[in-house]
Amino acid sequence: MKTLSIDIETYSSVDLTKSGVYRYCQAPDFEILLFGYSVDGGSVHIIDLTKQQEIPPDILVALTDDSVTKWAWNANFERVCLSRWLNINGYLNPQSWRCSMVWAATLGLPLSLEGAGAVLGLEKQKLNEGKRLIRKFCTPPKPTQMMIFEDSDWELFKDYNRRDVEVEMAAQAKLANFPVPDEVWEQYVLDQQINDRGVALDMTLVEKSIAADKRSRAELMQKMQQLTDLDNPNSVAQMKQWLADNGMETATLNKKAVTELLKDAPKPLGEVLMLRQQLAKSSVKKYQAMENAVCSDGRARGMFQFYGAMRTGRWAGRLVQVQNLPQNHLPDLEQARQLVSDGNIDALKMLYDSVPEVLSELIRTAFVPTTGKKLIVADFSAIEARVIAWLAGETWRNDVFATHGKIYEASASHMFGVPIEEIGKGSPLRQKGKIAELALGYGGSVGALKSMGALDMGLAENELRPLVNAWRSANPNIVKFWWDVDRAAIKAVRDKTTTETHGIIFTFKSGMLFITLPSGRRLAYVKPKIGVNDFGSDCVTYEGVGTSKKWMRIDSYGPKFVENIVQAVSRDILAYAMVKLRDYDIVMHVHDEIVIQANEEISLDTICKTMSQMPPWAKGLNMTADGFETKFYRKD
Repeated sequence: MKTLSIDIETYSSVDLTKSGVYRYCQAPDFEILLFGYSVDGGSVHIIDLTKQQEIPPDILVALTDDSVTKWAWNANFERVCLSRWLNINGYLNPQSWRCSMVWAATLGLPLSLEGAGAVLGLEKQKLNEGKRLIRKFCTPPKPTQMMIFEDSDWELFKDYNRRDVEVEMAAQAKLANFPVPDEVWEQYVLDQQINDRGVALDMTLVEKSIAADKRSRAELMQKMQQLTDLDNPNSVAQMKQWLADNGMETATLNKKAVTELLKDAPKPLGEVLMLRQQLAKSSVKKYQAMENAVCSDGRARGMFQFYGAMRTGRWAGRLVQVQNLPQNHLPDLEQARQLVSDGNIDALKMLYDSVPEVLSELIRTAFVPTTGKKLIVADFSAIEARVIAWLAGETWRNDVFATHGKIYEASASHMFGVPIEEIGKGSPLRQKGKIAELALGYGGSVGALKSMGALDMGLAENELRPLVNAWRSANPNIVKFWWDVDRAAIKAVRDKTTTETHGIIFTFKSGMLFITLPSGRRLAYVKPKIGVNDFGSDCVTYEGVGTSKKWMRIDSYGPKFVENIVQAVSRDILAYAMVKLRDYDIVMHVHDEIVIQANEEISLDTICKTMSQMPPWAKGLNMTADGFETKFYRKD
C-alpha cells in the first residue's frame, strides 16, 4: 500500500464553524459515523461505524504508518478527527498526510470540493444532497440508531461519502500534470505542526473581558436610552430618525460617518454619538471566538489556513482571525490587563475613558506562553516595500533599506527635493511621504489616497493628483516594473508562450497562466484570456473568486499582477524563515511576524539573526528582522 484516500463523516454537538476541528472532536459525544477509503486509487469502500462495522486492520495500521501517504480534501479535518478517534497521544504525524484542497489552491481553484470539481469539469460531481444530509446526521439533535437503521437517507449518506472519495481522486488525476513542489509540502507539514501546537490563552482574562463588556454595554445602552428616550438606541433606523428630529441628517451610521458627524455635533448629540461609537466596538467577538475555540488544555488551535489566499499562497486566518487584531497603544497595558483579570471594572472606568476601547486593546494580550516560558515576537520591517524595490531595481530605495530605513522621510525627500534631514517625525512632508508609500505602490491613484485616509490626514483634494505624480516621478523603475509585467502577461496569454521580465517568468500552459517567482513557486490563473478593460485597453482576464465571493471572470493588469507577485514573494520569505525556525515552538505568525514560545535561555538575537538570513534566490534583498520578548502577545 502506497496511498490511502480518505473521507469521513462525523457527529459532534460542538459547532465546527465556530470552534474549529480541534475543539469539535473533543466533545464527549464526538464520533465518526462513516469511514470511506480507497487504497492506491482502487475501488472505494465505506465502513459504517454506527453498525459496528470495523475498519480493516491493514487500514488501521496504514493510518499510523508514515510510509503510507494519506490523501483527503482539507486533510487537517480527517487527520485531527482520526487522531481523536484512535485515542493517540497528540495528533497523527502530518508528515505522511497530503491535502487535495491545498493542491487545488496552488492552481487558483476554489477551496470547496464542489467548486473545484465544477471548474475542473469532472465527470463525477459531489452529490447535491450533501448539505441536507450533513444537517440531518452530523449536527444536533443526534440521530438515533432507529433513524439510521430505518431511514433511506442513510444509504444516500453512504453514497455521498463514497462519491466524495471518488471526486477527490478524480480531482487529483486532473491535477497530476501540475504537482505541488516538495518545498511547499514541507511548508504544509510545518503549518500543520503549528496548528497542532496551538497557542495558550489566558482564559481568566477572556472570561472577565466578556463579563466586563456585557456590563459596559448594558450601562452604555441605559445612558443612551436616557438621553434619547428611544426603545432601542442601537437600532440604526431609530437613531437616524432621532438625529434627524434633532437637526442632524445622515444617510449612514458607519464608523467613518459617525466620526465626521462628531466634528460638528452639538453637545447632547455628540455625547450620544460617542456612546454609539463605544457600543459599536466589536472587540468582544474576538473574546467569544477564543472561548469557542479553546481546547481542554487551554490552547487555541487551527487558526491558520495554509494557502488560504489562493492568488498569492499566503496563509489565511481562521476562528480568532489573528491577522486583523486591534493594535494596542495603552502605555500601561499590564495595569489595565490586571484590572480586567481581577474583575475591577469600577477602577477601570475611573482610570480610562472607554471600557470597550480598553478591552479592544487587550485582545492581543490574551495570547500567552505556558507557565515558565516567554513569547518572542519578531518581524520583518516594511517587507512589501523592500520586496518591490528589490524586484524593480529602484536603487535609491534599496540604499534606504540598506542603511537608515526611513522610507517615509526618504520618499518625501525624493518627491519634493528637500534634504531628508529637514523632514522630521511631525513634518507635513513626512505625512505626505507616508500616505504615498501606503497607497501608491501598486498603481493606486487619487482614489487609493482617499481610501487610505489622505483627506482625513489633512491633505486637500487639489494636493492628491500632484502627490501621485510626484511619487511616480520619484519611482520610475517601479512604474516601469508595473507595465513591463503587464506586457509580459498579455504576450504570454495572447501568443500562448513564455515571457520573462525582472527575473519573473510568465507561461501559458494547459489553459493556465503561470507566474514563476524568484523562489521557483508558481502563481496560477485559471483560463486566462485577452479582454478589454474599462479604459479600452487590452488586459488579461481569468477565472477566480471575485469580491462577491463567487467564481467569476476577473480583469487584471500590470500593477495588480505586481501586487500579487510582491505579496507572494513576501510570503515565500516568511515561509523560508519559518522553516529555518522549525525547531523552535512557533505558536503564531501574522503577515510578516513570527511568534515563538521559548525557554528563558533562548535569545531574541538568535531568532532575529536566523530570520534575517535571506533565501539563496533573494540575493541583494535587504531584509532584517527585529523583535522583543514579552509575557503576553502585543504590538511593541
